[in-house]
Amino acid sequence: MKQENISASVCVRSRRRAVGLAAAVITAGLAAAPAWSQSVIDPDADSVLRAMADQLKALKELNVEYDTDHEIVDRQGQKIQYSASGSMAISRPSGLSMTRKGPYADVQVTFDGKVVSLYGKGLNVYAQFDSPGPSIDEAVQEFRMLTGLDAVGADLLAADPYAALTDGVISGSLVGTSYVGGIECDHLAFRNDVVDWQLWISKGDQKLPMKYVITTKWVTGAPQYTLRLRDWSTNKVDAKTFSFTPPAEAKKLDAVYSDAIGDLVLESHE
Repeated sequence: MKQENISASVCVRSRRRAVGLAAAVITAGLAAAPAWSQSVIDPDADSVLRAMADQLKALKELNVEYDTDHEIVDRQGQKIQYSASGSMAISRPSGLSMTRKGPYADVQVTFDGKVVSLYGKGLNVYAQFDSPGPSIDEAVQEFRMLTGLDAVGADLLAADPYAALTDGVISGSLVGTSYVGGIECDHLAFRNDVVDWQLWISKGDQKLPMKYVITTKWVTGAPQYTLRLRDWSTNKVDAKTFSFTPPAEAKKLDAVYSDAIGDLVLESHE
């Protein structure tokens, strides 16, 4: 897993496809992890992580609810935490739907194998762009590059979660047993050169990620991004979930970007 610019505030007014920070997990992160990375991960931690990754790869369709907490360190050094909630649904290889309701945005993102659509419910506005390819991974890459939004957690739903997560890892260990939402979990901790990250994976037959924390350790105050996942379902997802038709009187926008707390901002310049 490479460093993500969680606090990005990038206004994209032209299509840029340079391989860079915003696409780290979906581009370089989806390539095979360096062979040396396996040797620096404790065998127990590696076994748990692989079991989770293998289970996620095998899921062709899923629904999951999530909550996020995103820390910002202000100019006085005080940490302020912003929270958001939403849901994700996928149908491999080319169906994706994500909702996010945060402090300043209520947004739905859909992908039907060709077009990525972003819809701002409160303002009845939308934006669309073509995906460079038919897979979810390619759509997420394009979404990140055009919006500057990190989309933390997308690496868990990548075609190869293990490679995405372990890319650049310099150490990994099994901390012990914890409970998330009343569910017994294995608690893993990893490091790379820029961030520390932790993952809580449910024990038992269903080895699913329940909590994911990224600490940006070289930023003053070491702010964290926390993702909590709940209500996992592997039932079939209605294909209509991934299609988007602009609602009546919805306005198409010129630009999409992310603000300092990771909410999507959609704006028009008429």
